[in-house]
Order: sequence, then structure tokens, then C-alpha cells
Amino acid sequence: MRARVPKGAGNNAQNMNSMIRQAQKMQDQITELQDDIEAREFTATAGGGAVELVMTGKKTIKSLNIKKEAVDPEDVEMLQDLIISAVNEAVAQIEQTTEDEMSKITGGVSLPGLF
Repeated sequence: MRARVPKGAGNNAQNMNSMIRQAQKMQDQITELQDDIEAREFTATAGGGAVELVMTGKKTIKSLNIKKEAVDPEDVEMLQDLIISAVNEAVAQIEQTTEDEMSKITGGVSLPGLF
């Protein structure tokens, strides 16, 4: 009696090598994208432009501009809220951009720990 070997069973090593090459290519693309996003600048405003913030993709604040009319010594809390709002908006832009562009590389598959 002859044993049957499933069709294509002899190509397991080739299939594994192909998968490894694809994974390496994806990893290289992800690293390149992460570097690209970190080099970008994201601008957010709050209070109708009273506060403008520029943040890098590394989530470092590069500049903060506050219009004079936003500075009221009697209402410091409002200015604080505007700054917090602008920071949160910039961070949200970075995270959304990262998620959108990463899904183009990964085909929408979530890869924990990458971003």
C-alpha cells in the first residue's frame, strides 16, 4: 500500500521562506512609515484659532502660539482648557494618521505592539 502525500506538501520550506520574506518586507515598510510620521508636523487649533499648536509625530510640541485676546488674567482656566484641547487634538491627529497609514500596510490586520 502506498502512502499519499498531500499535493504541495514538499513545498513547505518554500512557503515558509516566502512568508518570512513577506513579513520582513512588511516590517521594513512599518519602520519606514513610523520614521516618516515621526518627522511630520501636525497643527491643531482651539478657541477659533486663539491657540495654535504644532506637534511632531514624536508627540513633541514644536511651537505654541496664543493670541493676546485669549489671555485673560481673570480667566486662566479658559486658556488652560484651550491649550489642553489643542494638545489633545494634535495627539488624536497623529494617532489617526498612524492608524490609517499602518492599516494600508497591514491590510487592516491589527498587529499588537507595533503602534
